[in-house]
Amino acid sequence: MSDILHDIILHKHTELEQLCAKKPSLRQALLDSPTGIIAEFKRRSPSKGWIHEGVDAAVIPLSYQQSGAAALSILTDEHYFGGTDEDIRAARRSGVTLPILYKNFVIDEAQLYAALYAGASAVLLIAACLTRQHCQQLIAHAHALGLEVLLEMHSEQELAYAELGPDLCGINNRNLGTFTTDVENSFRLADRLREVGSASVLVSESGISNPATVAALRQVGFRGFLIGETFMKTADPAAALASFIHQFQML
Repeated sequence: MSDILHDIILHKHTELEQLCAKKPSLRQALLDSPTGIIAEFKRRSPSKGWIHEGVDAAVIPLSYQQSGAAALSILTDEHYFGGTDEDIRAARRSGVTLPILYKNFVIDEAQLYAALYAGASAVLLIAACLTRQHCQQLIAHAHALGLEVLLEMHSEQELAYAELGPDLCGINNRNLGTFTTDVENSFRLADRLREVGSASVLVSESGISNPATVAALRQVGFRGFLIGETFMKTADPAAALASFIHQFQML
């Protein structure tokens, strides 16, 4: 083997070690955090169009980290949400060390590899998009790759998916058909989810705009709170996050 080829292969081993290195745990970060806020980087949505066009993934995620977020969620769907996998890589290059949720509509194992390569700690799986068997296969494959799984459910009919062993169970307060939000959905389903016997960390997603809501949700067992538009629609999302945390701490 030539010296140059030898050096290339050595460097390739270093790259693979970095790729496969254990990522920070989303589950543990939420359990350890007094707020549990998963601050989301999100440029647009199908229902509202552009929320914050032109924002830089090398700036806002790091500023979220500096402002006290427990973890981050980064939208990587391009067509409907204006994101890409490169947004996660840009956040990591900027110095983000918090757990990052790869938020997309994952329907194939190839997307799990994309999440791993981008530098995510966890992937979102949506029960409404997957059969129970397919979801189970994706959870197993994600775990084999060292990725945690946040399994998102919207209704009581989907709660049986919690038996599949995700690391975190999310209750989405947004109806994916109409895109209207109702935070009461998390309160309604919290008790039913415990009846299923899930040991997963509970996460409430969407429609959270008041620190008092976070406090109330913590009282019924939630430890994670995914908040995007509340911060991203402002001129300074990180400042909005810092203000939200301060208000929560004053309750």
